[in-house]
Amino acid sequence: MLDFPEGVEVFTVTAGEEPLRLVFLVTRTREGIIVQLLGGDKPHVGAIVLSLPRPSRSVPEERRTTTTVLPLYGHQDDEVARPVAEELARKSGQPVVVVAGIHIDQASAADIERIKLYTQEGLRLLLQNFF
Repeated sequence: MLDFPEGVEVFTVTAGEEPLRLVFLVTRTREGIIVQLLGGDKPHVGAIVLSLPRPSRSVPEERRTTTTVLPLYGHQDDEVARPVAEELARKSGQPVVVVAGIHIDQASAADIERIKLYTQEGLRLLLQNFF
């Protein structure tokens, strides 16, 4: 068992079915959240997203985010990483970093849509069980 400092929690959530199953490996600290979102044939680093919560300028009781996206050239992993980072930052009020890498050889349009659905399912499970 890993010995984490006080205030650090690590947990996982899975969503979907093989070969499109996604794994969310989450590290929650008192000051922020780190998510690794991996899946497919070749899990990798495909995009990094940082989302910072802030009050809405027009509706102060609402929380918005400022987000920076760093995709690797030719990768589209930011399309699933960004909504996860933004929603977790809004709900938690903490900075969130998502590192995503999901690769399916010869992915069809239907595969990509299922990956997006599985991402939303995983996010829902995270919010329901841990936030």
